[in-house]
Amino acid sequence: MKAETQKKYNAPAVLKAFELLKLVAESRSEITLSALARRLGFSKGTTHGMIQALLQAGALEQGLHRKGFFLGPALVELAFRSWNYFRVVEYAQPILNHLRDRIGETVFLGVLSRSRGLIMATAEAAKPLKISSPPGTSIPLLAGAVGKVFLAQQPKDQVLKIIREHGLARFTQRSIVKKSDYLAELESVRRQGYAVDNEEYLPGVKAVAVALGNLRGLPLAIWVVGFADSMGEDATPGVAEETRHAALRLREVLDSRA
Repeated sequence: MKAETQKKYNAPAVLKAFELLKLVAESRSEITLSALARRLGFSKGTTHGMIQALLQAGALEQGLHRKGFFLGPALVELAFRSWNYFRVVEYAQPILNHLRDRIGETVFLGVLSRSRGLIMATAEAAKPLKISSPPGTSIPLLAGAVGKVFLAQQPKDQVLKIIREHGLARFTQRSIVKKSDYLAELESVRRQGYAVDNEEYLPGVKAVAVALGNLRGLPLAIWVVGFADSMGEDATPGVAEETRHAALRLREVLDSRA
């Protein structure tokens, strides 16, 4: 009876989809359709059909130049709540604390998706007046530095689609609400390797963000947040450099633990 039940409820398509998602999650970078088909032993046509369904469901996203794939927003929260990602926080916390002590501002580690950034870990500044948000807090994707470092890695047509879906909101008087200006800002982020929020999301608050790339299929970033009077233009390059070093170190640690 048990064997009959297992045979009756066998669902090859579901099993294939999970095999595909597992390969994407285990990849240290974006993985292409050809690579997925080869490693799964499926035809390119079958693999393409599965990918399209998973893209539509939000379980996958396309990477830069639409050549590869990584896990999508539908899986971000599940991954965030998994044991593996709590271990990521364990490995990351000393590096976040060190960066916080170096620059004196609050530091965040988060997962990025097409709709928002989700805070995984934080190292709060020691000073009485500081920025504070607990793990699990979400940030609108098109708000400030966090979204910029994610979108700077996406092809232009994907960025335009996201802008159409979510709009460029005027959070403050400094928010970038013109599409051409926002695209130019993303190009600047690509060149310099970091993004800046110049009071664009919250009045009087600045941020600097650096992307880590993908870890087990999910894009991660570190960002530093502080009040504008302590994170002026003169301080930004130094904060960005310290954050880049921390991001590289964290990537090395997480890669070695993966």
